[in-house]
Amino acid sequence: MVQHKKTVTQKTSAPRQKYFDNQLDDEDVLFVFRKHPVVMRRGLILGMLAILLGTVPAFIKPEFSYLYGGLAAGFMIGIILFFPSWLGWYYSVFIVTNQRFIQITQRGLFHRSVSDLGLQHVQTINYEVNGLQETVLGFGTIVIQTYMGDLFIHDVHHPAKTQQKIVDIIRKEGITTESYPQNPETIQDEKT
Repeated sequence: MVQHKKTVTQKTSAPRQKYFDNQLDDEDVLFVFRKHPVVMRRGLILGMLAILLGTVPAFIKPEFSYLYGGLAAGFMIGIILFFPSWLGWYYSVFIVTNQRFIQITQRGLFHRSVSDLGLQHVQTINYEVNGLQETVLGFGTIVIQTYMGDLFIHDVHHPAKTQQKIVDIIRKEGITTESYPQNPETIQDEKT
């Protein structure tokens, strides 16, 4: 006679996937956005000028080897000049979670700054599209007003949609905004 033992398996919750460093265990990422690719324009212009300058050896000595060699050198220098701009754009990320707003800004290879703002501190979120270039290319500035000051996010792709998405997240999380922080003494008086 064979006896079968029933084993009781305990439910263990799998650890949540972390999308960024310092993500809290009970924090859900709700929205991630970047700046408009137009922020890479300086690096792109410098890279294109390097490729153009790569054709100069062909003007000095008009042979195909000078043309192709100069273009190859110009192309390599162009990539080197464009890379820091791309790096700054790609690794600069704005994250909205169910608890906070995180701004990660990368400048060059060796400079990274992180700003962390609790959603309950947000008073208002506005956007601004200023000028012909921003209107035609579809980018602008988002201003997040808090009790501690204003947070400006420049060159945001589709600022109206992004602003509306952040406002919707704050409303869905049940966070209400007030124009002034309440004094703790008045809160205590209201409770009694």
